[in-house]
Amino acid sequence: MSAIRAVVFDIGNVLIEWQPERFYDREIGPARRREMFAAVDLHGMNDCVDLGHGFRDVIYAEAERIPAFAAEIRMWHDRWLELASPVIERSVRLMRALRRHGIPVHALTNFGIESFDLAARNFDFLREFDQTFVSGHLGIIKPDPGIFAAVEDGLGLPGGALLFADDRAANVAAAAARGWQVHHFTTPDGWADRLVAEGLLTSEEAA
Repeated sequence: MSAIRAVVFDIGNVLIEWQPERFYDREIGPARRREMFAAVDLHGMNDCVDLGHGFRDVIYAEAERIPAFAAEIRMWHDRWLELASPVIERSVRLMRALRRHGIPVHALTNFGIESFDLAARNFDFLREFDQTFVSGHLGIIKPDPGIFAAVEDGLGLPGGALLFADDRAANVAAAAARGWQVHHFTTPDGWADRLVAEGLLTSEEAA
């Protein structure tokens, strides 16, 4: 019998693709995008949002600070749903299959407060978790060990009872260091295979 009592999903690049560079390549061209990403720490800016600072405030302040890319930076806020897409449909099916199987399913995500609310209004599956741990509300982001401790406390479960899927190696390593069972997500097929190997789903359920 599996020791896993709950499954914890990251969201970006596990349930929803998060590839801002691809969006900007399409909108402004690869050369302009490379120039902008070299001049502006856009991912650092996003970390501030994920820590709970104002979604629009942070991004628009960065646009004012770097006027040469102001219009492009504001897209990070104004067209955010286009950055956070498409949905990884098989991962959503796996999440729902686990829930149908009676397995508690939670989310642990680096996400801003307002940006998560926006996502949850547009992606219904984000409202289906048993519990959702959002960095913006917690004021701490992965891979800080404190965010994993907050999940353990919130669920009342030790790390060894949790199976966690995340696309970032640093986050996976941080969870493993606390004794969590982990899966470095690269494709939904690999995640499906892991869930089957753990006995949480059958091959048919994971299809």
